[in-house]
Amino acid sequence: MRLTYTFKTAVNGVLANKTRSLLTMLGIIIGITSIILIVAIGKGAENLILNEIQGMGADMVVIRPGQEPTGPTDVAETIFADSLKIRDIEALKKRENVPELVSIAPALIVPGSVSYGGETFRPDIFGWSAEFMGEITNIYPEYGVYFDEADIRARASVAVIGKKVKEELFGEDEALGKNIKIKNRNFRIIGILPQKGQSAFFNVDEVVVIPYSTAQEYLAGIDYFHEVMIKVASPEVVDRSVRDIEATLREMHDITDPSKDDFFVVTQQGLVSQVGIILDVLTLFLSSVVAISLVVGGIGVMNIMLVSVTERTKEIGLRKALGATEKNVMTQFLIEAAVLTIIGGIVGIALGVLLALLTAYLITHFSDLEWVFAFPMSAAILGLSVSAFVGLVFGLYPAWKASKKSPMEALRYE
Repeated sequence: MRLTYTFKTAVNGVLANKTRSLLTMLGIIIGITSIILIVAIGKGAENLILNEIQGMGADMVVIRPGQEPTGPTDVAETIFADSLKIRDIEALKKRENVPELVSIAPALIVPGSVSYGGETFRPDIFGWSAEFMGEITNIYPEYGVYFDEADIRARASVAVIGKKVKEELFGEDEALGKNIKIKNRNFRIIGILPQKGQSAFFNVDEVVVIPYSTAQEYLAGIDYFHEVMIKVASPEVVDRSVRDIEATLREMHDITDPSKDDFFVVTQQGLVSQVGIILDVLTLFLSSVVAISLVVGGIGVMNIMLVSVTERTKEIGLRKALGATEKNVMTQFLIEAAVLTIIGGIVGIALGVLLALLTAYLITHFSDLEWVFAFPMSAAILGLSVSAFVGLVFGLYPAWKASKKSPMEALRYE
């Protein structure tokens, strides 16, 4: 019963000065809101990326040149590695080397812009196999056709373009059959893709796809590839196919020590794990930075509680004179601090969820991304727990100071 009375007294103390209590909670509210928002956006981004990766199919294997990167600076090095060449593609195509291989397509990135007449646009230019692109994305030209293996063997100057590329260069005019320029070379448009937006790792509306052989010979001037994509018979044979691919490439490159590999293989499951780890670390880092505001909020709580103790000196003296113990007084002020921070935490969680919902709506409304709101339950529980902890820690000193006041001196306080 005594604890119940102490709790009611503490709540009344908080409600006695609503404006000050609200301002005291503000730091906690901002901190918890930020954490909830960051975690919700991070989870939404993770779901979006993982869905895109999984949309490529669990039967996909990607080979990249160079050694597997262990940090951000290593990623750039793989772009300039020249270990994957046409002879490797021919070796991998042999049934005795990779029995479960269904199709294979090397790819390279061609930096630059495209132009038509007086218009210029900077899209993502890929030297690739267009038919393979259709297989993994299930996206096929709205007008025209993809180029085929015959075009690749002939190093044909043909291109398939995205919807935005067409609109930027031609507007409402007909584009099919027209020539665009890439690095002063003419490419005839044979296909125009439908409007799809972001898919996997590129924006379908902003791509220009040309035969990889043409890109090598006339645009990039290189004899290697930036990536090789392989489709195998089924997801169940991916691991076995990876071992076959590694064995074939090591034999081709005269590598006996796997630690000296000048290539690395990435599967969908590997990509999912990597993306999940990267986003989790990034979210944790950002949340840790934002958590500093909780410390600031806690200091604010302690500040206001100290002011409150001073203002309520007579009240404390009267309570002690009527029989309240130091423990009762200390408990009352600890509860006041905890109530302030817990209410701040609840309001922060509610605001964070509302802002995350608004963010998800704006992203889906103003972009082509299929963003899904994800409620961060773990972050909400953690936020509430941290709020209570902050209240108890930063309310401890003011509560202790209040409990030590002498009733005689307190009653004489003016």
